[in-house]
Amino acid sequence: MKALILTCNTGGGHNSASHAIAEAMTRNGDEAYVLDYLTLAGEGVSKLVGDGYVRVVKKTPRLFGFTYKLGMLISRITRKSLVYYVNGLMAKYLESFIEENPVDVLIMPHIYPSETITYMKRKGMKLPLTVSVMTDYTCIPFWEETDADYYIIPHESLTKVFTRRGMPKEKLIPLGIPVSEVCRREISKESAREELGLSNDKKYILAAGGSMGAGDMKKMVESLLKSTDDEELIVICGSNKKVEKQLKKAFGKEERAHILGYTKQMNLYMRACDVLFTKPGGLTSTEAAVIGIPIVHTEPIPGCETANRKFFVKYGMSLSGRTVRGQVQAGLRILRDENEAERIVENQRRIINKTAADDICGFVREHVKTD
Repeated sequence: MKALILTCNTGGGHNSASHAIAEAMTRNGDEAYVLDYLTLAGEGVSKLVGDGYVRVVKKTPRLFGFTYKLGMLISRITRKSLVYYVNGLMAKYLESFIEENPVDVLIMPHIYPSETITYMKRKGMKLPLTVSVMTDYTCIPFWEETDADYYIIPHESLTKVFTRRGMPKEKLIPLGIPVSEVCRREISKESAREELGLSNDKKYILAAGGSMGAGDMKKMVESLLKSTDDEELIVICGSNKKVEKQLKKAFGKEERAHILGYTKQMNLYMRACDVLFTKPGGLTSTEAAVIGIPIVHTEPIPGCETANRKFFVKYGMSLSGRTVRGQVQAGLRILRDENEAERIVENQRRIINKTAADDICGFVREHVKTD
């Protein structure tokens, strides 16, 4: 079986899901290729869309939240949105690519290519099996106007959320959000700490700060340091150089604070630490739950992150708070109450499907043969 996985660079979650599926397919003997499909129209188009999206989300989250709510309203009153027509412009590029590089299935962990294949279907263009993969714990605006053959949704309890928006129940397949195999490997906390050079005699707080504003992250670190005595704080800033620079300037001399930039060992840090503070992104939250670390969700970017946090808190897979102080207090509860920490991790095991990537591959393989 040969699969083409279509994504685009509007945040890392979609790409992570794409590579997790490709990894699982390759491991099972299939061929899988991940493509930023906007590059078919030129690298400049991909960069323009990706950079523009990230800039709006990071610099003006309230504007993003307003746009999200506006999208929800528009999706209720129109059958075809501007998102549909804009992504329809990609149809000729994708049609040409598929003709030159035929595949058995298109897998789409992003709404943009899902809108494009919907346009192609309505124009009578030839397509293989099409499967969309949701990467948030809600139905974001405009999914209901797409027309993939199947939709992989994060959890069966969300089925009504999608059907209420007009999506056919028979197309909804609750297999979960796919994460990389590295998140599923059985590595003990002690082994992870040894590999990272951390002590087994201390408690560690992990904060994923790349997607947070510098001011918010600084406030979080200050509050955590003031509220703890012996616990050490590891802050992963990712590719956000601005946050990394400002935090190192503010806390560079603080012995209990370790400010790091981008790392390929995020999964090890999650295994090594005792609690994770992170924004409620769909992929990051799922990866943390698969690894099994108690989560404190920080302030969401209005929109799908709000729904993600609501889902995790509802099922006891994370704690949160309305303010930085409330979030810090939630983290302290986890650090000081082993039963609370164990309860959260047990709920994560119960709700989250660790094998989603493999299950998606199995589902696709079965339906490529029969559809």
